[in-house]
Amino acid sequence: MDGSEDRYIIGIDLGTTNSALSFVRPEGMDQDRPPIELFRVPQLVDAGMVSTEQVLPSFLYLSGGHELPKGATSLPWRQDSSQAVGIFAREQGARVPGRLVASAKSWLCHGDVDRLAPILPWGADPAIAKVSPVDASASYLEHLKAAWNHTFAAREEEMLLENQDIILTVPASFDEAARELTVTAARKAGLHRVTLIEEPLAAFYSWLREHEQDWSNHIRPGEAVLVCDVGGGTTDFSLITLREADGSPRFERLAVSDHMMLGGDNMDLALARSVEHKLTGKVGSLDSTRWQALVHQCRQAKEAILEGREERIKVVVAGTGQKLIAGTLSDTLTKEQVERILVEGFFPLVKEGREQEDHRKGITEFGLPYAKEPAITVHLWRFLLKHTAEFKDTIGRSEPYPDLIMFNGGVFRSAVLRDRVMEAVRSWFRETADPEWDFRTLPNPNPDLAVALGASYYGMVRRGRGVRVGSGSPRAYFLGLDSEAGDHPFPRRDTKALCILERGVDEGKQFVITQHEFQVLANQPVRFDLFSSTARSGDRLGDLVEVSPDDLTQLPPLHTVIRFGKKAGETAVPVLVEVTYTEIGTLELRCRTASGSNSWRLQFDLRGVPKDQTVDAGETLDEARIEKAVSLISDAFGQSSSGSANPEKLVRELEEAIELEKESIPGPALRRLGDAILKIDDGRGPSPLHEARWLNLLGFCIRPGFGDPLDEWRIGRVWKLFGRGLRFPKDAQCRVEWWILWRRASGGLSAGQQKYLYQQLSPHLLVGTKKPKEKIRLNPQELLEMWRTAANLERLPADIRGELGGSLLAGLTPKKNSPHDWWVLSRLGARIPFYGPLDRVVSKEEVSDWVAWMIGQTWRNPDPVARAVCRLARLVGDRERDLPEKVLDSARAWMNREQINHRYIHPLEEIVSPDAEEDSLVFGESLPSGIQLRGV
Repeated sequence: MDGSEDRYIIGIDLGTTNSALSFVRPEGMDQDRPPIELFRVPQLVDAGMVSTEQVLPSFLYLSGGHELPKGATSLPWRQDSSQAVGIFAREQGARVPGRLVASAKSWLCHGDVDRLAPILPWGADPAIAKVSPVDASASYLEHLKAAWNHTFAAREEEMLLENQDIILTVPASFDEAARELTVTAARKAGLHRVTLIEEPLAAFYSWLREHEQDWSNHIRPGEAVLVCDVGGGTTDFSLITLREADGSPRFERLAVSDHMMLGGDNMDLALARSVEHKLTGKVGSLDSTRWQALVHQCRQAKEAILEGREERIKVVVAGTGQKLIAGTLSDTLTKEQVERILVEGFFPLVKEGREQEDHRKGITEFGLPYAKEPAITVHLWRFLLKHTAEFKDTIGRSEPYPDLIMFNGGVFRSAVLRDRVMEAVRSWFRETADPEWDFRTLPNPNPDLAVALGASYYGMVRRGRGVRVGSGSPRAYFLGLDSEAGDHPFPRRDTKALCILERGVDEGKQFVITQHEFQVLANQPVRFDLFSSTARSGDRLGDLVEVSPDDLTQLPPLHTVIRFGKKAGETAVPVLVEVTYTEIGTLELRCRTASGSNSWRLQFDLRGVPKDQTVDAGETLDEARIEKAVSLISDAFGQSSSGSANPEKLVRELEEAIELEKESIPGPALRRLGDAILKIDDGRGPSPLHEARWLNLLGFCIRPGFGDPLDEWRIGRVWKLFGRGLRFPKDAQCRVEWWILWRRASGGLSAGQQKYLYQQLSPHLLVGTKKPKEKIRLNPQELLEMWRTAANLERLPADIRGELGGSLLAGLTPKKNSPHDWWVLSRLGARIPFYGPLDRVVSKEEVSDWVAWMIGQTWRNPDPVARAVCRLARLVGDRERDLPEKVLDSARAWMNREQINHRYIHPLEEIVSPDAEEDSLVFGESLPSGIQLRGV
């Protein structure tokens, strides 16, 4: 026994707007129906005033120490702190919005920022000590832990929250990174015994808890239940069905929705825009501080009205400066107005067959990229349509209509919104559903608490109590074996595959494969090939099968480098293989050494793969052509060359061998050539000409430093070159090619590596910096490439990038400038980074000064200046990055006077996503086909 029966079961809903904790006592498990209790959370409700409440609002206030009286943030378990969470944080943050962290959970799934960096509150004054999204999430869990321990564990260590079995909920649409960051937040809060469950499933478990004895009176075999969960930051849909299995009824999950950053936050923004337009005549006219204050007030008004506590609420936008009183604006939000905006904007009665509207632009507020399509009913229709096959295969119906719906989330306290969704679904299937179709609701009396309560119930299910919702794997999964290494990372051909998951296995199961001995190849690039099959039956865990395209479908592989030993080279490590099919739809392989001293986890996200998806190799070149090109590289740079081969002819010879111009060679093939070049570092030794060509070709093959699964490994090898330096440092062309290489590779460098690179560049680039005493004088082309490299270091802090831009601008005049200078400046101050995190974008105040100076001069050739202005001033929909309207008006007017092509004016008028051609222009050269860039 592991002692789990003596531990509490804890269910935690870590919500975007509110968090809640429920629990089951160990002694309660002896009862026929173990009670699930709600923990009333002690928290600050005003300065120095503590009360216990059902939920902990997920808000963090960062005090400046001067705006609050002494003891204002003290709690029974700790004295004054610079931080407060919960009700008081929410209310104080409405008064001082620049110090309030909200929607931290949404930031956990925002892949375009560094989620471990202190970036929140977004756009706050630099003097405020910010926190990361992970730290903010951890602060809510830490408060729950401290509150619990103060209440229950003052004298008993075994009662500490960190010693209990904790079920922590996450949105069904969270990807692997967001789930991992949620676990990281829990660990930072000292919670290590954590199991994840998806929120819609937890909500359904809360219903099962209430109907454990009579669920069969509500749901019949063959019926489908739709869980519609609209939270503060995300919207999730899940489908669950009741079917007969081995003569007994069994709940099974059919499908979960993809990631959608769409929820209550979007509704708050819609209400705020309506008020802003009414008060000022224009959306976007309020500054960031007043806008944040208005959004918080609209959120409070929405919650009070939808919960039935108020019929109308007044919102006030304070004036600023000398117009503090005279500039104050106010409006009243009524129940009718709130419901109309929400119904029309988020729950329209869309018609069956409405297509995806790709031209719609997503809203970016407070730095968060919300869904392009705001209509939840549209997403619901697409979700049901997408899973038509699951309805047919599992239930036997050709139309994807649900029989029951369960609403979850505070927004569905409104009967108007619930009825609207019901009406939409009925309208889609009224003509095609079974004549006896009866679309019904499963009651959810506590939409704010259901997820927390259901999490605890799931904890009971894990201990063998209650009714389980299964999700037997519809496929068997196999791992490719018997592959041999070659001259490049992937010459392998799988001939056999190992069954690692049997068809029909329930989620939450763990296995150890004991029938075979395994080893993993360490300290070198490897690929794990995953196959699935719905056709095969009878395969058991550990069985070896022949790889046949008739039986097995290949899924996207996992590429990685398994690290073993500090100085060990490429080696084979004997391992045991453990397999876990998790509750959140992932297949985990853990390879561990027999001693247990080393363990490597490999994770495949099965729900992210559509059932008909196979590996898409893109444009595949004949292997013989690539091998011939590799041979040419070896002839030019290998030991046998001895300087005799002419590297100047190599590019033309490679094009002839591959039968494509170099700009048209697919990305995977280029990476193969880059790997060949990296293997012969000595090839740059025979002459300056060899080194220059070696550096240039390597940079071309690995550009832009990311986008291929093994680029992190490649760039790690390339980075070692920096310490070794040039073989021919006195040669001017070698020095130029050196910086071209680092410009091309810098997108794959870490923030620390880029900082080091900057430190080598800054003495040559920054105004007022003491220049290094060098025997070799920089030539203009070398200095230009240094600037171009610096511009591509997008992981540098914003203030450093701003300093670089200011230094460059200080040296430009109407008579002394070049298109290259404007390209560099536009990269340094761009509103949309090419690859870097959004928190490293130069401030709008600093870039506004740059643009104001640029459009105030008379240029002989204004076109390159206008292109730079376009990138510096384009609209992105984020008030913290968009330049002030006054600056934009001036920029547009200047462009019109200079008769600039409207293509460069349009992005200053409305939000326009950069196209592929613009991406290449931003990078400074063409990009290889097949290399994936981050979506904007």
